[in-house]
This record gives sequence, structure tokens and C-alpha cells, in this order.
Amino acid sequence: MRAAHTEAQVRAAEETLMAALPPGALMQRAATGLAHAVLALLDGAYGRRITLLVGGGHNGGDALFAGALLARRGAAVDAVLLTETPHEAGLAALEAAGGRVRRGTAAPRRLPDLVVDGIVGIGGRPGLRPDAVAALEAHAPAGSGVTVVAVDVPSGVEVDTGRLPDDAHVRADVTVTFGTHKVAHLVDPAARACGVVQLVDIGLAPHLPAPAVEALQAADVAALLPRPTPSSHKYSRGVVGVRAGSGRYPGAGLLAVAGAASGLVGMVRYVGDPTVLDRVREAHPEVVGVGRVQAWTVGSGGDNRAGAALRAALADEVPLVVDAEALRHLDAPVRREGGRPVAAVLTPHAGELAALLDVERAEVEADQLASARRAAERYDAVVLLKGSHSVVAHPDGRVRVTTSSTPWLATAGAGDVLAGLIGALLAGGLAPYDAASVGAWLHGAAATYASQGGPIVATQVAAAIPEVVRALLT
Repeated sequence: MRAAHTEAQVRAAEETLMAALPPGALMQRAATGLAHAVLALLDGAYGRRITLLVGGGHNGGDALFAGALLARRGAAVDAVLLTETPHEAGLAALEAAGGRVRRGTAAPRRLPDLVVDGIVGIGGRPGLRPDAVAALEAHAPAGSGVTVVAVDVPSGVEVDTGRLPDDAHVRADVTVTFGTHKVAHLVDPAARACGVVQLVDIGLAPHLPAPAVEALQAADVAALLPRPTPSSHKYSRGVVGVRAGSGRYPGAGLLAVAGAASGLVGMVRYVGDPTVLDRVREAHPEVVGVGRVQAWTVGSGGDNRAGAALRAALADEVPLVVDAEALRHLDAPVRREGGRPVAAVLTPHAGELAALLDVERAEVEADQLASARRAAERYDAVVLLKGSHSVVAHPDGRVRVTTSSTPWLATAGAGDVLAGLIGALLAGGLAPYDAASVGAWLHGAAATYASQGGPIVATQVAAAIPEVVRALLT
């Protein structure tokens, strides 16, 4: 499991750890990890030109001590001070190692190979001062090819929310973080500013509380996957029903069935538009019709009958996935007739979540973590906000983020496949929070597998799910 913590959680853990270490030892651990990450990126230090953009506090100290190590390895290291109070011991170490120190934001005569962003750390305010913006533009101008390495987090991002400020922030190629991931590393849009995130172990883990955000890894998904036993039969493995597709969007029904019929349950039933049913039977002869189910997927590619389909699914007293058109017919909180609670997963994209919350789409896209949490609480259901880093929020505040995907997954019908897949996982016995997060991970991994770095369509994603599951289990 990849864990991400808030700034306050990290600060408290650092204080506990520092009390048991010699003064400065924790910063030396961080600086050493940072320096080694830079060495790996540059394939050595000798003859390389490195610029440190240095603010105040521990973040700047990490950069200065790392710069000293790199200077001793033969790099030409310049520190551009963007504070009147740089870390004194770090500054002295850099100068003793032969590094150069200057102030001002004038462009250098020759661009460096790499810039280290040590401007502000996890406690900094969002956004950058004009002098920091000018220094960044002078030493790593857009399109220059200069590699930017952020210390802990890219300066200027909102660390605990994943938001990006309206004003400037650093866009890193690599972020080297210490002790644990931070929320901004996992949650978009800030995660997109982090580049590749490398975690340096500084001994913080034993002192950290439960994370604010998690991201499943392959081993976690493998442990959660429902799998048959020697005594299993098609009914005991679970039966998922799909109410999706319409005369206008028949492909959505086919794709939802394809996601559900990926081998993770014993049977798939389709109930819906007769013309879609004929196409489903042709493409998936193993799919059957009306009967009892252990979970429903409802709404993908629906029409004006989606509300009736949702009510019928709710009446069955089984868990369900609510997607697309069916989302428009939800009450808050989601309840069955008589007010009974529902084990439900809602799967909106940003526009659909905006409608559920009665806000503008831009607000959801800018604040994805808070928006998903707010919707989960309001609707008393697990909410999966689809995106490049999909956010799965539980009504109790827990959050998982998916990082297994590829940008090529942004293709028509991919969400229909996901809805069917999550329905199958619900029918297979997973709780809604696990079904949504495992489904999102498998969906992203299947897209990555099918893509191989190039374009894909939704049918390829569905077809790749069994291959991804097979790889997880072997």
C-alpha cells in the first residue's frame, strides 16, 4: 500500500523521530537521499552543472546539504538564495565543498543540466513569490530541457488538498520526498506537477499515524481479489446483473457487460433494451437473462428509462453500481424504498459529480479530493471520481487514489467497462470501498497493459482484464 500523509501528520512524526536522533541527523538522511537521486538522474556528478533554488527552512537546508555532497563528487553547484535567512549549516557546507552562492534572479550565461527546487517545503503557502518565479524561468525555462527536481513537493502546490494555486508553482520532472508520500503526490491536479515521485526512507514510518490517502499496489489488489475455491460453482462465485445501454447508446451496454464478464464472477445477466440484448447475446453468448443477482450495474449509456432501471435495481436489496444516466435520478442520501441504506458505488466523471453537488465542473476538477469526499458524505455511498488519478471516497472519510493508469485510457466507453467490472467485484463479495478501488486499479492496469504506450479503445481494456488478473495471481 502506498500511503500519503498530511503536513501536520508528517511534522508530528518528524518531531518524535528527531527527539531520538543526534541534531541534524534527519536532515542529513534526507539530503543524502536527494543527492543520490540526482546522481542517478545525471549518471554521475563530474562535470555536471547544478543549480539550487534555495528558500528558507528545512527544505532549503536539504537542498544545500545535497548540493555539498554533489559538489564533492565533482559537480559545479550554484545556489541561488531566495531568502534572507538560508539554513546556516547547509550554506556553510556547500561553500566548504566549493559550491558558489549568489542572490538575484538574473539568467545564467549557461543553463544548468539540472535545477533543484528547494524554494518552499510542505509547510509553505500555495503559490510562488515573483522572485521565485523569475529564478525558475531564468534557470529552467519552458522547453529548455533542463531537468527539475523538487525537494519533498514542488514548491507552490497545496500539499494537503491536491489543489494547484491560480498563481505560479513548480512543475517537476522528479520529486524526491522523504519518509512518506504527501497527499499532493497522489491527488490531481497537484500530482501532475510532481512528475515521477521517489520516496527516500528516513526512518519515519514507525511514527506515522493512519494515512490520509492510500493507493493500492499490485500485492494489495491480489490479496483482495475474489477467487474460486475447489468447491466453487457459478452461483457461489457471484452473479452480476447489468441494466445498461439503450437504443441510442447500445455500445455502452455491450461494454458494461464486457467489463462484468471478465471472469471474476460465475455469471452475468443482462436486463435492458431488446435490441441491445440481441447484440449482447451475439458478442457474449455466456450472458443470460432475467434472474437473481448478487449485485447490479445500472445506468451506463442509459436513456429516459434509467430512473426506472435504478428503482428496479434498488428494489432487489443487493449492492449496486450507479453510473452515467442513472446518477441523475439519485436522492441524497441514497436509500431504498422505506429509507433503508444501500451498499452503493457511484461512478461519476467530473461533470456528473458537479451536477450531484450542484457546483461548476471546474470546481470539481480543481478540488478533486474534497469534492469526492463531500459527495460520499452527502450521498452516503462510495464515490469513485473518474480521472487520470481516480479518487475513491468512503462516507467515513477514507480515500484511495488509483495510480495504475495511462493517459490513453481517456477514450469513449472506458467508464462503461469500469462500471461493469466494479459490479462484478461487488457480486464476488467485495465491500463497495474495496470493489471500487480494486476495480479502478484493474481498469487502469488493463489499459496500461493493452496500450503498450499507444492508443487503445475500450473493448481492448475489457479484453485485457483477465490477463492482468492472471499476472497478479501467478
